[in-house]
Amino acid sequence: MSPEPIVAYDPLSLVPPEIAERARQVRLVCLDVDGTLTDGRLYFDAAGNEMKSFSVLDGQGLVQLRRFGFHVALITARPSLVAQKRGADLGLETHIGVADKLACMDELLARHGLAREQACFVGDDLPDLDCLCVAGLSVAPANAHPWIAERVHWRTRGRAGEGAVREVCDVLLAAHGHVPAILAGHGSRDGRRA
Repeated sequence: MSPEPIVAYDPLSLVPPEIAERARQVRLVCLDVDGTLTDGRLYFDAAGNEMKSFSVLDGQGLVQLRRFGFHVALITARPSLVAQKRGADLGLETHIGVADKLACMDELLARHGLAREQACFVGDDLPDLDCLCVAGLSVAPANAHPWIAERVHWRTRGRAGEGAVREVCDVLLAAHGHVPAILAGHGSRDGRRA
C-alpha cells in the first residue's frame, strides 16, 4: 500500500479571492486581546491577580508577521498587565486601557504613512466595531459576537485563543508571498519565542 499523498496547506484556500486581495494591501495588523488573542475568559487568583491563556500558534504567526515587515499592534480597552507582558514577549507595540481604539489605529497608520485600506483589524465585540468598519480587512474569530460577525469581511474558522489569529497571520503571509521563505528558514530571525 502506498503512503497517502502529502497535501500542502494553502492558507489562501481558506478565504474567497476578494479577501486574499484585501490581504495583499495590508501592512498594519491591529488586534484586540480579550476574545481575540484569548478565549475571552478572565481568570483571577486568590490574590486578585489576573491570568489569561494565549495560543502559542497565534504567537508564532505574529512573530512571522513582524519578521516580514508588517507593523503589528495590540489594542485593548482593558488595563491589563498580562496583555502588556504578552505583547512585550512577542515584540509587539501594545496599547492597554484604550478608550478610543479607532483613534489609536489611526495614529498608528499616520505614524507609518499608511491608509486605512492597508490596515487589518481583528476583533470580537462592540469596542472593536469602529475599527472593523473602516479597516481594509476586518476579521472576527469564529465565536465573535453576532453583531460583529455579520459586519466583518471575514470570519475565521478557528475560535478566539485557539488559533484564530494564526489563521489571519497565515493568510496575510501567503497573500504577500512569504510562505516559501518561512518554510525554508522556519523560525524567528530576532530569536523571540512564540
